[in-house]
Amino acid sequence: MPGKPAVLVTPESPVPLSVWSSRYWFGNSDVTWLKHLIAGGVSGAVSRTVVSPLERMKILFQVQSKGTGTNYSGVFGTLAKIWREEGIAGYMRGNGTNVVRIVPYSAVQFATYEQLKKLLMEEGKTELDTRRRLTAGAGAGIASVAATYPLDIVRTRISVQTAHALANINDLPKDARGRPIIPRMPGIFETFVKIYKSEGGLRATYRGFGATLAGVAPYIALNFQCYEVLRKLFTPESESAPSGARKLACGALAGCCAQTITYPFDVLRRRMQVTSMSGISYRYSSTFDAIRQMVKSEGILGLYRGLVPNYLKVAPAIGVSFWSYELAKDTLKHW
Repeated sequence: MPGKPAVLVTPESPVPLSVWSSRYWFGNSDVTWLKHLIAGGVSGAVSRTVVSPLERMKILFQVQSKGTGTNYSGVFGTLAKIWREEGIAGYMRGNGTNVVRIVPYSAVQFATYEQLKKLLMEEGKTELDTRRRLTAGAGAGIASVAATYPLDIVRTRISVQTAHALANINDLPKDARGRPIIPRMPGIFETFVKIYKSEGGLRATYRGFGATLAGVAPYIALNFQCYEVLRKLFTPESESAPSGARKLACGALAGCCAQTITYPFDVLRRRMQVTSMSGISYRYSSTFDAIRQMVKSEGILGLYRGLVPNYLKVAPAIGVSFWSYELAKDTLKHW
C-alpha cells in the first residue's frame, strides 16, 4: 500500500522587530522603569507649557517686595502689563528653561514614585495604605528636586532678570509699534555659569535647597495621596479607571489641596533663590531669617503672596500632568 506523500513544512520566518519597539533595543529585559521615565517627561513638558503665562506671573508676584520699582498686582492686570511691555513672548519668558528642567524633574518624580510603590507594597495587596503612599510621594519629591534644583534656580533668575530690566520701562528704546525693545537676557548656560563663578560655586546653585525640600516633599506626597484617593472616588463602579475629564478634575483638586498646605515653602524657595541678585531689596542669611524678616515686614500674608494666581496655574497644571502621564503610560504599555 503506497504511503502518503510527505508534506514539506516550511518554518515561518520571524517577524522583524520595529526599531520603535523596546524589544528591538532591550530584548526581553523589563523596561517598565524607562516607560515611566518617558511618560513622566512627556507629562511635565505638556503641563508646564500649558500654564507658562501663569507660572511667570506667580514668580513675579513672589519675588517682588514692597517699595520695588516694578509693581505687579492682580491676575488680569499683571497679564495685561506683561502683554503691553513684552508681547506674547513675555508669557513664555523662561519657559524653555522651565521645560528643560521639568522634563527630567517630572520623569524622575513619576518613575521614582512607581518604583517606591512596588518596594513598599505589602504582600497580597494591590494598593498602598495612606502612610506608605505618602512615603512614596515624599521620596519621589526629594529625588526629583535633588536631580534638577540648579535648573530651577536658573529658571527663576531668567524670569526675574526680565522683570528688573523693565523697572525703567519708559527709558527703553521703542519699536515701530511703540512697544519697548527688551534687552537681551542671559540664556540658560550663561546664567548657570554666572551663578557658579560669582556666587560660590556648586553650593550657590543649591541655595534655598533646604526650604525647597521642606515644601516639595510634603507637597508631592499630598499630591499623589489626594490624586489616588480622588481617582478611586471618581471611577464608576463598572469601570477600571475614570474618564479623561475626570482625571483632569482629580489632578486639579489634588494640586489645589496640596498647594494650599505647602505654599509658604514655595514663596521662601523663590526668595532664597534671588536674594543675592542685584536690584533685590531683601537679603536673607538663612531660611529662618527669611521667615522672620518676611513676617515682620509683610505679615503672615506675605508667606501666601501669589497664592490666588497660583491656584489658576496649579489646577490646570496638575490636572494636565496626571492626565498626560496616564495617557503616555497607557500608550507605552505595548511598546
